[in-house]
Amino acid sequence: MSRIGKKPVELPKGVTAEIKGQQIEVKGPKGTRSFTATDEVNITLDDNLVSVEPRNNTKRARQQWGLTRSMIENLTIGVSTGFKKELEIQGVGYRATMQGNVLKLALGYSHDVNFDVPAGVTITAPKQTEIVVEGIDQQLVGQVAANIREWRKPEPYKGKGIRYKGEYVFRKEGKKK
Repeated sequence: MSRIGKKPVELPKGVTAEIKGQQIEVKGPKGTRSFTATDEVNITLDDNLVSVEPRNNTKRARQQWGLTRSMIENLTIGVSTGFKKELEIQGVGYRATMQGNVLKLALGYSHDVNFDVPAGVTITAPKQTEIVVEGIDQQLVGQVAANIREWRKPEPYKGKGIRYKGEYVFRKEGKKK
C-alpha cells in the first residue's frame, strides 16, 4: 500500500481543480497547471479533496498511485504559493546582476556569462552574491537553478562558486610544503 497515495490532496482557498478523464487542471492565484495521469489510476474530486486510487494491484499501478498524488500536490502548491530556489555566489569578483530578461554572471571567466531567463520562471538578484529563482513549476525552477549552478560549481579547496543557499561544501586540505 502506498502511504503517500492514501492521503487525499486538500485544495487551499482560492484553488480550484477540474478533472477531464485522466487529466486534472488546477487553477490558482499564480496561474494554471495541468497533469495527465496514466490509465492505472483513478482521480476523484470530492468537495475540496482530490483523491487517487489504483485501478488494480499491479506493481506499476501502485507506483503510479503515489506518483500521481505527489504530482497533484505539487500542482496545488505551485499555483497557490509557488516554488523558490535560492543560490549564493562565493568568490572574489564573482557577482550576478539582472539586465532586463538576462542574468549576467561574472564568474572569473574572460567574459561575462549571459543566462537568458526561460518563460515560466522569474529570476531576481537582490544582492550581487544572491540569485532567487521562482515559479509555479517545481521541475522547471529546479532545472533553471541547476543550470545556473552548472556554470561554476563550488570547488572543494577554496569553496568558490555558485551553491544552493544552506548547501554544505566539503572542504579539502591543500597541498603541504
